[in-house]
Amino acid sequence: MNELIFLILFPCIIAFILLLLPNNRIKDAIVALAGLVISLGSIYLFATSFTGGSVYFSFPFEPTAQVMFVIEVAISLLLLYLGMKFKQYVAVLLVLVQTAITLYFEMTMAGGLEPVKNLFIDEFSIIMALIIGIIGSLIAVYATSYMNTYHEHHPEIRDRRRMFFFVVFVFLAAMFGLVFSNNLLWVFFFWEITTLSSFLLIGYSETEEATNNAFLALKLNLLGGIAFAASFLYLATVDPSGGLFELDALIASGQSVAIIPAVLICFAGLTKAAQMPFSSWLVGAMVAPTPVSALLHSSTMVKAGVYIIVRFAPVLLGTLAGVALGMVGAVTFLLASAIAISQTNAKKVLAYSTIANLGLIVACASVGTPELVWAAIMLIIFHAVAKSLLFLCVGTVEHRTGSRDIEDMDGLIVKFPKIAVMIAIGIAGMFLAPFGMLISKWAAIEGFIDAPFGIVFVTILAFGSAVTVFFWAKWMGKVLSVTPFGENLEGSVSRGKWVVLSSLAALTVLAALLFPLVSSVLIEPYVLGVYGETARLAQDNIIIMLLMILLLLFLPLSLYTSSKESRKLPVYMSGRATTPDLKFAGSLGIQREMTTRNYYFDEYFGEKKLLRLGDPICILLILAAAALVAWGMSMGVVM
Repeated sequence: MNELIFLILFPCIIAFILLLLPNNRIKDAIVALAGLVISLGSIYLFATSFTGGSVYFSFPFEPTAQVMFVIEVAISLLLLYLGMKFKQYVAVLLVLVQTAITLYFEMTMAGGLEPVKNLFIDEFSIIMALIIGIIGSLIAVYATSYMNTYHEHHPEIRDRRRMFFFVVFVFLAAMFGLVFSNNLLWVFFFWEITTLSSFLLIGYSETEEATNNAFLALKLNLLGGIAFAASFLYLATVDPSGGLFELDALIASGQSVAIIPAVLICFAGLTKAAQMPFSSWLVGAMVAPTPVSALLHSSTMVKAGVYIIVRFAPVLLGTLAGVALGMVGAVTFLLASAIAISQTNAKKVLAYSTIANLGLIVACASVGTPELVWAAIMLIIFHAVAKSLLFLCVGTVEHRTGSRDIEDMDGLIVKFPKIAVMIAIGIAGMFLAPFGMLISKWAAIEGFIDAPFGIVFVTILAFGSAVTVFFWAKWMGKVLSVTPFGENLEGSVSRGKWVVLSSLAALTVLAALLFPLVSSVLIEPYVLGVYGETARLAQDNIIIMLLMILLLLFLPLSLYTSSKESRKLPVYMSGRATTPDLKFAGSLGIQREMTTRNYYFDEYFGEKKLLRLGDPICILLILAAAALVAWGMSMGVVM
């Protein structure tokens, strides 16, 4: 238990230290040292606990609950003040509704509650702790150098780096608390801390756009918070002793008891995971500094949403409500992938690809079979590593070139050869073998075949996966295209950034190498403990994957075997006369410059067009899930 307490409290202590320190090298050193300690702490937790299965700890409930309640009230007062200050009256109303529910619960129902097993650890929480501890810490370290450059480029923005790093480390602490809490009241407390943290980080620049987007994220996540809080009223009514507030006890109570709180809490998961119709908040969050985007997408905010849905997968298994929620994820996966085709802004491509992949995870977890839960957890792992690498690479390129447009990334392999290779690794990690995203999608297809409405899910997954190949491949082509223009600019990138980017690139490759080990040591035991049966990758698929990994490892050898005097072929323009600087003779003898540009098909895959289609469909599916649960309970059956 001491390791869990340390990982929750240590980032909080560092957060308050950073809040008091001025912006200098000492602060940067403390961030780096704290990141190292947190990373090692999560690795130590894995080394000492991965063979222990599910372990529960009796941490004192009452004093801790009182402190949490005071902090929740303080958060509500802060949000009410900010909502009134910026005239965000819808946000004020939502805060009042959520606060009213929690106050009513605390005053009338919480007195007799005494949950015992308040903290726990199992294989899934270890996986999440490794993602939070290692990737989250690397992003925090990267942010020290990034934020220095950020304020050099944006002198008009008020320097609030002390607040920035304070919130970042509180964010990490809240995520550790969330994944280690077996008490739903504590899960909700940390859940709200992540909502507040994302709100503050998105609005960091204090521009009108940043403020509006921060409040959009707040409002949509408050909808989920209201549903989460409402589940407490039901649980306290069913079991006034508070036993059902223990997550393991609630899941073990059976679908007839757990389905209502499961659907309410999974609705909160949909909002935090930015599923349609709530996806707009995550796209709007791209206005924040790049480390914030990387943090939200890889190791904190959105991962909390899919984490809680995976936890409730056994309750949703075999229910029409679960199928409806899964269809929300499937539709989001297909349409968000299609929207990514029409985007030229690299961060928006990453945002919509995140929304899409989260949709696939939600679909797998909501249908809830052992095979699909296995695939969902694998998708969480590989998405976290590859997406953090891509965001930080794009942020580095943007600072050095002044653009995040994909069309401006021609010749990146010339200007930033190492970063271009890292971007290629990150992109490959999202859609190519032997990286785990592709293998996990294949496992998802196999899992959906035998699931209810499986043909629908398989069809959506097949088309959505085909779409992802399109937008990833065209971006990779831009990055790796060689042009005669530009000079190597990598010398201007700080050493700290290189350390973080190289570490994430290595983790992306390492995750592919250790794919079978991660599955056998962590994921398969977790699935076995939950379902009494497990899922694993077929032996033939493992052999094929290992052969692909060997090919991947042999590729760099070509750099050493090729001659230093490699022959460079001239540009070929189908017979047109060309010059070394990529110009050619056009009509009437006019000399033109050769350029390449991707197709974006905005008329077919435009953002507004597909959101107008996807948002209503997903709203209807969510309402259908709620209606099915309500009707089933009235009839005495689980739907």
